[in-house]
This record gives sequence, structure tokens and C-alpha cells, in this order.
Amino acid sequence: MRRFLKNRLPDPGSIAENPWLRPFRNSLLHPRLWHLNRHSAAGAVATGLACGLIPGPFQMLGAALCAVAFRVNLPLALFVTLYTNPLTIVPLYLLAYQLGRLALFDGNGFVIPPEPRLLHLLDWSRDLLHWMLGVGKPLGLGLLLLAALLAGSGYLLTRAAWRYHLIRQWRKRQRRP
Repeated sequence: MRRFLKNRLPDPGSIAENPWLRPFRNSLLHPRLWHLNRHSAAGAVATGLACGLIPGPFQMLGAALCAVAFRVNLPLALFVTLYTNPLTIVPLYLLAYQLGRLALFDGNGFVIPPEPRLLHLLDWSRDLLHWMLGVGKPLGLGLLLLAALLAGSGYLLTRAAWRYHLIRQWRKRQRRP
């Protein structure tokens, strides 16, 4: 597993040669950011899953900052954020909204946004703002809860998969003459 990941992830030398990343060379070339073991891999998966829910293009930036702060594998953390894409982000945000509603004990169903009214643009804008503020609290709380659930389960599953792989390899070696 380790060899498989090492062959597919970038090496620290490519970071050192990149002119855009030269100012951050000291932070980005820390050995723990590039070392791949079960601890750094599990932390990187958890970081990537949590930061993947950050809206817009800030997912990888968030994952990179968290990887540097927690000293987990940087390339793997960046790669894991790719689970969110235009096809998966809407269902994930709907799930986060439902989680937030459950946590807030909100019995209301999903509130449909107001219909656009071009003739009454000011009224429609006010209604839209009211709708967005109503959706914001459950969505924000739900995103935090979903990020924690994904990060925790990703961490535990990665540790379990790594352990399973090690035990299998160990038993395979024991069977050899």
C-alpha cells in the first residue's frame, strides 16, 4: 500500500523547485509532511475529508494548512479533498443541512427558495435573504457535524485498512518456507 501511494504522490523535490512555493519552502519541506505511515496517512485522510466540505476553491488551501499544522502527509490530504466535485457537493450539502436540522431539533422540512419576481425585485431580494438566513444555521452546524463524522470515520477506516494490510503481509511472510 505504501509503495502504491508513494509512486503516485508528488515528491518534496518538486515543491523545492517550484518558484511560487519557494517562500514556504521551510514549512512545506518538513519531513513529516512527506513521510507515509499509518499515522500520517490516517491523519491526512481525516484532514482531506474534513476540508473537502469547505466551499469553493478553498478546499485544497484548507487541507494544505491543516496538513502543515497537524504534520500529516500533505499530498494525500490534498488528494482526498477531491471526493467533492460538482456531482457530489449538492448531495453532501443536503445531507449536512438535514444533520443540522436534526441537531437543532428543527421539525420543519426543507424550505423551498422564493420564486424570482422580476417586477417586485426588492421584495424578492428580501425574501431570498430571509430564506438564506433560515437555511444558514442548520447548514453551518450540519457542515461541522458532517466534517467531524467524515474525518473520524476516515481516520478509523484508514487505520483499520492499514492494520489489515500489515497483518495480511505478516501472515503471508510467515507461510513462506
